[in-house]
Amino acid sequence: MMRDHYVFSSGRLQRKDNTVYYIAEEGARKTLPIEKIRNLHIFGEVDMNTKLLNYLSQYDICIHIYNYYGFYAGTYYPREKNISGFLLVNQAEHYTHKYKRLFLAHQFIAAGIHHMLRNLRKRKKETATSIEAIMAIQPDLQTCTDIPMLMGKEGQIRKMYYEGFQHLIKQDFVFSKRTKQPPNDPINALLSFGNTMMYQTVLSEIYRTALNPTISFLHEPSTKRFSLSLDLAEIYKPLIVDPLILTLINKRTITKKHFENLEGEICYLNEEGKKRFLRAWEERLQTSIMHRKLKRKTTYRYLIRLECYKLIKHFINDEVYKPLKAWW
Repeated sequence: MMRDHYVFSSGRLQRKDNTVYYIAEEGARKTLPIEKIRNLHIFGEVDMNTKLLNYLSQYDICIHIYNYYGFYAGTYYPREKNISGFLLVNQAEHYTHKYKRLFLAHQFIAAGIHHMLRNLRKRKKETATSIEAIMAIQPDLQTCTDIPMLMGKEGQIRKMYYEGFQHLIKQDFVFSKRTKQPPNDPINALLSFGNTMMYQTVLSEIYRTALNPTISFLHEPSTKRFSLSLDLAEIYKPLIVDPLILTLINKRTITKKHFENLEGEICYLNEEGKKRFLRAWEERLQTSIMHRKLKRKTTYRYLIRLECYKLIKHFINDEVYKPLKAWW
């Protein structure tokens, strides 16, 4: 089974013949099963060379780099092998055409809101005010005629969602509002870390299709970012990240001792906290549900790949795009 591999300690990744070793600073050597690794996530200070990068590229392995605090720094993205000029032209045309772009942006947001309401409805009594507020403003999305208007309404809905989100937390964590740059409390630290992992997971699935990750529709394409992963993540953050955070907190798998603060302003998961989150993250991505269209069990991770395939069908006018809206 393919899986992601996470490196926390400092050391060196080295290729010798057709084997990759991780050599820790104290000299311990570990062999990495390259044929079974989908992505490498580097949280420690790790040395590597072009010989290694060339070898990892042969196996289509993306390397995601994070700084000491667990904030995303960048990705080594191997040369794309699934290339289609026809698809690229059509994907770009859906961005340049105002209403085609707006349609896709609406779909991403609609699916995200569906999953937000799904979370809040698990405790209807405590979150009734937020649910009603979201449902009252939801019809206004259909009146949005450009992307900034749409994102403005989505921002209002997300604010209402987070006001209800705090009622889903059983521990004595204080969560008053969403703060991102930087996160200033444990819940915001978990949301930021979880969303970061979601972006990289989506990116790795996009890489394995012929989609171009830089051409997006809800988020504005720009230099130095794979903005299509931000679009698709809007669907899956409230479906995967938020429920996982609630499970970890409410079951006390992660407590306040798993966080640290920098200068009283930046809150982040310590190493043990990251490890606990990532173990649960991998388990969640491997969780299977019975897909009602495919008539077989499908993992959460593969649902993301299917989302990419649905976009491809939409771009080539094979089938109108319908985003995932959890039915289970």
